[in-house]
Amino acid sequence: MAALCKDLVLLISQFLDEEGFKETARMLERESGYYFSMKFFEDMIRSGNWDEAERYLSCFTKLDDNRYSTKIYFEIRKQKFLEVLDNNERSKALDILMKDLKAFAPDNEELLKEMTLLLTLNNIRDHESLSMYSDAESARKVMMVELKKVIEANPLLRDKLEFPNIANHRLRRLINQSLNWQHMHCAYPQPNPDIRTLFVDHICVPIPSDDHLFSAASDSNPLPSQTTSMLVSTSSASNSTSSEAHSSISSEALSLGVPTNIAMIEVLEDNTTVNDSGIPKNRIEISTCMQEISDASLPDQSSVNISDDLPKNVFRILNEGSSPTSMDFHPEKQTVLLVGTTVGDIGLWEVSSGESLLSRNFKVWDIAACSMMSKATLLKDPSVSVNRVAWSPEGSLFGVAYSKHLVQIYSYNEAKDARQQLEIDAHVGGVNDLTFSAPEKQLLVITCGDDKIVKAWDATDGIKMYTFEGHDAPVYSLCPYSKGNVQFVFATSVNGNIKVWLYDNLGARVDYDAPGLGCTSMAYSGDRRLFSCGTSRSGESFLVEWDDSEGAIKRTYLGLQKNSSSVVQFDIMKNQVLAAGDEHVIKIWDMNKIELFTTIDAEGGLPANPCVRFNKEGALLAVSANDNKIKILAKDGSLQSLHTTENYLDDDFRVFSDTLKKLVSEAISKGACAQDADEAVAKVVVSFGRTCHDSGNYFEVWGTKQCFNLLQNGNLKAVKSKITGKDTMSKSGRLIELNSPSQCQILRLPSHMKANKISRLIYNNAGNSILALTSNATHLYWKWPQNDFDLSDTAAAKVSPQLWQPRSYSGLMTNDLTGSNPEETVPCFALSRNDSYLMSSSGGRISLYNLLKFKTMLSIMQPPPAATCIAFHPQDNNILAIGRDNSTILIYNVRSAKVIAILEGHSKRVSGLAFSNDLNLLVSSGADAQIFVWNVEGWYKQRSAFLQIPDGRIPFSLSSDTHIQFHRNQTEFLSVHETHLAIYEARKLECWIPGDFATPISHATFSCDGQMVYASFLDGLVSIFDASDFQLYCQINPTAYLFPTSSLGVYPITIAAHPQEPNQFAVGLTDGGVIVFEPPISAGKWSMLTADENGSASKMPAQSEADY
Repeated sequence: MAALCKDLVLLISQFLDEEGFKETARMLERESGYYFSMKFFEDMIRSGNWDEAERYLSCFTKLDDNRYSTKIYFEIRKQKFLEVLDNNERSKALDILMKDLKAFAPDNEELLKEMTLLLTLNNIRDHESLSMYSDAESARKVMMVELKKVIEANPLLRDKLEFPNIANHRLRRLINQSLNWQHMHCAYPQPNPDIRTLFVDHICVPIPSDDHLFSAASDSNPLPSQTTSMLVSTSSASNSTSSEAHSSISSEALSLGVPTNIAMIEVLEDNTTVNDSGIPKNRIEISTCMQEISDASLPDQSSVNISDDLPKNVFRILNEGSSPTSMDFHPEKQTVLLVGTTVGDIGLWEVSSGESLLSRNFKVWDIAACSMMSKATLLKDPSVSVNRVAWSPEGSLFGVAYSKHLVQIYSYNEAKDARQQLEIDAHVGGVNDLTFSAPEKQLLVITCGDDKIVKAWDATDGIKMYTFEGHDAPVYSLCPYSKGNVQFVFATSVNGNIKVWLYDNLGARVDYDAPGLGCTSMAYSGDRRLFSCGTSRSGESFLVEWDDSEGAIKRTYLGLQKNSSSVVQFDIMKNQVLAAGDEHVIKIWDMNKIELFTTIDAEGGLPANPCVRFNKEGALLAVSANDNKIKILAKDGSLQSLHTTENYLDDDFRVFSDTLKKLVSEAISKGACAQDADEAVAKVVVSFGRTCHDSGNYFEVWGTKQCFNLLQNGNLKAVKSKITGKDTMSKSGRLIELNSPSQCQILRLPSHMKANKISRLIYNNAGNSILALTSNATHLYWKWPQNDFDLSDTAAAKVSPQLWQPRSYSGLMTNDLTGSNPEETVPCFALSRNDSYLMSSSGGRISLYNLLKFKTMLSIMQPPPAATCIAFHPQDNNILAIGRDNSTILIYNVRSAKVIAILEGHSKRVSGLAFSNDLNLLVSSGADAQIFVWNVEGWYKQRSAFLQIPDGRIPFSLSSDTHIQFHRNQTEFLSVHETHLAIYEARKLECWIPGDFATPISHATFSCDGQMVYASFLDGLVSIFDASDFQLYCQINPTAYLFPTSSLGVYPITIAAHPQEPNQFAVGLTDGGVIVFEPPISAGKWSMLTADENGSASKMPAQSEADY
């Protein structure tokens, strides 16, 4: 136990040093006597702090313990005496002689007499033995050299001079391991427990369902915590980033994690089911020691899904000309592949067609700007290979890291347009890896090399922004990442040492080793799980998952060979699959299982350790092959779609362009009037648009700039008249109108209470409930029971739902109205993904409701400013985007009650918010008729645009709100303004299909399949459009759904689409009613309606009118 006690003291001493408690650490050393800090002692001697030096020394040895100790004390006091004399302070010198040096008199009488004689000299250098004495600093330096020898020879000190070789932050890790062990043995382990003290053992207390907030898990694939604390930090980083009170010790302060506001706990699982009493059951329990989440019903299904999703068929073979060393798919144009080779060449390929877009040989762009060492190296041996190619996050740049000194950055627009952007003489020796990152909204190029250094460069001008030094071997790979506001980069050296750097030049935050101690690459999956793959010097390969909160290995995958001749490379597919090139095949693992799932041989011809790379969607897999080839693998059933999506797009667009130009030229040459030319042009555009829409490519075609360039000079107006629905003709060429309840399925939802107008309306995600927010701040909640028509409980116009309330609560959920102005209030709400929790506001405070019990769980943010729209982060339901009436957007963590960011740009209130999970974007719209696109990783503005309000159209209100909704493809969104509808491509904010209407629009929404747009108008009309061109399917007149006694001022003010049934939607009316619409049973779909001679739709059986 004595040995363990000593170890604990030394661990505490290390902890104090790491946390900056230097003085306390020295006190512990003095009191314990376990370690003599030579550095501290030397600092005291060199600074002339004689008393402190003796005080420290006296804790380890006394003056008369042995001759070595006597020598040390004498030399200290002698130097102290000589320096005072040299300063002509004779009284002080006499005092030192009589008090300090007199202790040595019995055995050194002659020496003391000589020192006494020095008091009579005007200059101590007049004494023969001191003739070489120069100054105090030099004398201390010489004396310290001698003292070190004496100290090292002293038996009382020599065994205390070396501090044990302890891994950094060892005490923190031991405490974390203890807490994890305690947590693992809890009877009711909770996800990410909030451990606030070490004074007692940790025990999880079961948390009632009412107290749960949000979880980032999905129903199909439960995720680990989105906000797992990242890595260990220095005390300075802790002080600067943490705003927690110091009165309690949080779990972040004791984990290997940056103690920032991002490490918050998620405590509501999306996989919660509810029993009849409304209490959640079958809760998933996630341990902080990262035990594998399992479900007996999941393995077989996941295996089937993985097998179906794998790209395993050779679709195309590319001949690069030299052996590929690195590949990367474009992040947006996912059939464009960037390749680097062993001879320094780079190539761009359109893999769908097999076309080579670009091929460049290595060439120094500006030899004069290179260092002398670079010039000498290239002159001696001009051969160069590519170590890494990589795209920037948006695909506007790509970088090439070469085996000798240089990095080259290209700008890329489209197709074959790649231009020289930057050339950087980055490292001495090879540049081993290159990647992009955007801390503080600034795009950086991060590089590492043989010179053991990591560097960060401004991607615009090549200025070096950061230098990270500390590796003791060449740095092999990089992995940038961000969590909340904390941005960092993993750097792994060839000896397997992993360091983590923040962008602050304050040194590495973490230092630990990869398995095998060899070349290793790291990567995060989209669901924030950290993986690494590497090969030791002996050839043994390792593929592992890390617990990045602990710096410990969570899972080691089986199946890699033990004697690889080169480093194994790996990649990740869709948060589901790991792939590694090994033993002439591609090896595949299910992320959640350590056993090898399958192998893909790609029809043979692969090298021992091929390079592998998935595109973003995981539909394609590129693998390097023998004979300078690259094989492109595709999923089952996706080969045809690749042909008809990518190749078809380019080829047919050329046909379209040529045809359009020909028609225009012919019309002009024949002297046709402008109207005839416009009609001819519009006919081609509409015909081509329909063809592309049928093949699934319409969105991309209309998103291209070339299309709009062809519609200039007077032709755009004619085209718009054909594709926006302004002619109000249906697809069949005849206007289909629904004038009575018998012509479709209509259901008015029952309500026994008087309600004001319906301000907001939404289906729940399960599709069995409708939730409405009224203008008087109350919520109405309808639930559909199971019925004879459908054993499920999904919403249907054939069955009337119940206005539901929990048995334990007799009231309604009512928002706070304190401080709100009814005339200016903009009600808003958002529903959690598991349908159990609602965020809502009606101009007062924002309330969080438990929908199972109608209980108000919390109330936040007293206005002003008031909330005007709310959206949940798609990956982390703890995080909200809140639009406000002061034109700002608040990014807010509900669990920690902390503001993550405030986004500014709008000039009037924010009226719409929508996240794209695929693009990592937040899109906002406002009453200022502007749309902004924000990057979710760094919360910065990427671009903005004003709405394209049709000429001559004046909004009904000067502050008319704009609403937005993403299409199911997550790349386009619908913009709804009272003057027009429009669909935008989110990344470039290109408006590709505007539709303007004579009557003001009240609201609109996509159908759940994205094929239709449901729109309501202030005159009471409800219209159903084709989403591809805004041609009208049918028009529902107010007489079809309003009571004959209804006021003339009643109209739909909000509209919502069913989340699973594309032909069902509901509207909320100004009289407080909610109507559900479905097409007649005979048609089945709105697009299948047929018109009578008078344009009316065919009638339904008479009994349908009873539901109305």
